[in-house]
Amino acid sequence: MSIEVQHISKHFGTFAALKDVSLNVATGELVALLGPSGSGKTTLLRIISGLEAPDQGSGQILLHDEDVTSRHVGTRRVGFVFQHYALFRHMTVFKNIAFGLQVRPRKLRPARHQIREKVHELLKLVQLDWLADRYPAQLSGGQRQRIALARALAIEPKVLLLDEPFGALDAKTRQELRRWLRRLHSELHVTSVLVTHDQEEALEVADRVVITNAGRIEQIGTPEEVFHHPANEFVMNFVGHVNVFHGRVEGDRAFLGPLEVEYSGQRHATTKPARGLIRPYDIDIETQANGKPGFKATVRHINAAGPQVKIDLTTDSGEPVHVELPHERFQALGLVVGKTVFVNPREINVFVDDERR
Repeated sequence: MSIEVQHISKHFGTFAALKDVSLNVATGELVALLGPSGSGKTTLLRIISGLEAPDQGSGQILLHDEDVTSRHVGTRRVGFVFQHYALFRHMTVFKNIAFGLQVRPRKLRPARHQIREKVHELLKLVQLDWLADRYPAQLSGGQRQRIALARALAIEPKVLLLDEPFGALDAKTRQELRRWLRRLHSELHVTSVLVTHDQEEALEVADRVVITNAGRIEQIGTPEEVFHHPANEFVMNFVGHVNVFHGRVEGDRAFLGPLEVEYSGQRHATTKPARGLIRPYDIDIETQANGKPGFKATVRHINAAGPQVKIDLTTDSGEPVHVELPHERFQALGLVVGKTVFVNPREINVFVDDERR
């Protein structure tokens, strides 16, 4: 079941939550909507589900080529999983999952034994079949979210929409559940849209990532594409950590704080304000100058916990610089707080004001 969003806009009073947004989600695909708060991602999800209506005349929502723009949420066969579970506290796990089937009109409602079989099948699918008789208050946060997902799947939705489903959980549980969700999706192949502000979650779980900002789509691509080949400055700055150096472009040279580098972008007749963005892992450190483009800095803090060593530096002019090095490289350099080093960026993306979208 594919999803097609065509030129959708949405205003809340004078605030434009969505501005002429178009998006296609292929059958069986899991797409993540990733963006800062207020970027329009949840509004778009609610419009796909039918919980919100787009501006009148602004566009269409198609589910498997069928126009559902004016159809009620209850007729769209959409499964929705919320951040805060939304389980019925007075019902057991079994009854929570069965609820969507039991409230169907009599002619569409499965027989009792069919509902029972379906619920137990879903409980096994989410690996919680031993919790059927418990109440939500007796479950952990991760267990509740799995039950919420099972309840959404009970109605056999055409599409599955997830609104920051792991946002209320601790980091370890979140990591476990997103890996579980990826495996589950690989089994079910339900067309799914996941809203999240967690970059790691989007990059790990999704087939494609949609980067949203101020009601517009900035980039659509695979996790690798949006991370390693950002379409613009916003995407690079939002997806992953970066060091930002402010400066200017003059002809074919960029002067960015302590850096002077070649600029291969669009030529300008006058000097233009610019910024250079560098990923922390795209920076090397030497203990002596080696003739490569770079600058001096002082080591201010070292955090060796984790797969990479995180090093905070300060340039001679007081600008902070964050570097990530492999442990082997860090040990070979013998770095300590207070040591003067020479910083050599391996890759720098230069963005000029006039070239912003």
